[in-house]
Formats: sequence, C-alpha cells, structure tokens
Amino acid sequence: MAVYVYSVVAADHPQRLDGVHGVGDPPAALRTVHVPKLSAVVSDGPEDLRPKRRDLAAHQAVQEHLMADGTVLPMQFGFLAADDDAVRQVLEDRADDFAERLRALAGCAEYHLKAAQKEEALLRQILRESDEARGLNEEIRSGRNSPELPLALGELVAQEVQARQARLAAELVDVLHEHARDERASQATGEDFLSVSFLVDRDHEARFLSAERGLADELGEDFDLRLHGPLPAYSFV
Repeated sequence: MAVYVYSVVAADHPQRLDGVHGVGDPPAALRTVHVPKLSAVVSDGPEDLRPKRRDLAAHQAVQEHLMADGTVLPMQFGFLAADDDAVRQVLEDRADDFAERLRALAGCAEYHLKAAQKEEALLRQILRESDEARGLNEEIRSGRNSPELPLALGELVAQEVQARQARLAAELVDVLHEHARDERASQATGEDFLSVSFLVDRDHEARFLSAERGLADELGEDFDLRLHGPLPAYSFV
C-alpha cells in the first residue's frame, strides 16, 4: 500500500499525534518514519485519494497540530511514496537539505496576502491623473465619431492599470518585507493585483500584522487586502 506523507520534522520534535487523524475514509492512523536526525509523519495512502474538502482539512489539521510544537516542513496535499522504506531513503538522501530548511523556518509561520482594487475607483483615478486619458475620454463623450478613439483609450487605460498596480504591489511588499524573514510572490489571479507569501518570525508577528492593518487603513475602502495566516510554510519548503 502507498504511503501518504504529511510533513518532515526534526527528530527532537515532540511528534505528538494523539487526537489527530490523517486523510481517507475512515481517517487513517498517523505514524512516523525515522532516520537519525529527521522524522516523516505519514499514514497509509487511500486508494481513491482526491482533493476533497474532508481530506484537505485533515491534511491541514496535521500540519497545524505539528506546528504547535515546533518547526515543520509541510508537504503539499497528495504527496505519496511507495512504502516506508522509500520515505526513509528520501530522508537519508536529502538529510542535509531538510535540516537546512528546518533551520531556515525555525520559529516562523507563513502569511499570505492578496490585494485587489475596485475597478471603478482605479478608472476614476486614471482619468483624474492622466491628462492623455482624460483628453481621449472627453473627445469620445463630445460625440466625435472616430472608432480609433475608444481603442486608443482602452490601450492607454490597460497600460496605466498594469503600471500602477505593479508599482503599488512593489510598495506593499517593500513595507511588509521589513517585518518578515522572506517572501515569495505567486501569480495573482482574477481581480487581484498581488499574491505574495511572507515568512514571519513569530516574535515579530505583532509588528507584521500591525503594518498590514496600517496599509489597509491607508489605502481605504477602494482596496481589498486579504491576509491569511498563520499557516504552515508551504511556500518556503
């Protein structure tokens, strides 16, 4: 039977597994696979593993339970190995890499920030601050019959949106970077212009959260900043 791998921890991590269960239906019992300096938290892997809400929640619950007692290298959902011996071999082969990552993540948690701006507010801002965009818009509203004008305005607005959002994203990251140990950007989707994870030292957590709240207050109601955490440091493994 395949083995489902949840996390890698240092051998001296308490590895308390009582009261928490793994993926599957019924939920699988957790166990550990050891090498001299590392342990992997695993369970039997279900045959029909899918990213169902129940199993995603179970995977996350294991990470959070282990996080409460020390540093964790969380595996992404669905990580399977052939058997315990295969897990043990990876731990032995990658022992130095895993140990380095555990040191780098010690005492930290991940916070993930997404940011969006109301489209109407952004367009008003561009028309207010860009003479060229305002001039094109006024020509269109005056009734001048030229199909080139809407196209030119659309292209100009698209360029302004991209430039302004890129600049603002960099400014937000720059402010929060001062209160984080590291950050990892990911592709923003939908209406978001920013998607970034921060590795935050738990001793500096209050300052980081205060800085994020300050940014949200400064930007105002036209912006939507969504901060999730503390999370297992998936982005930094």
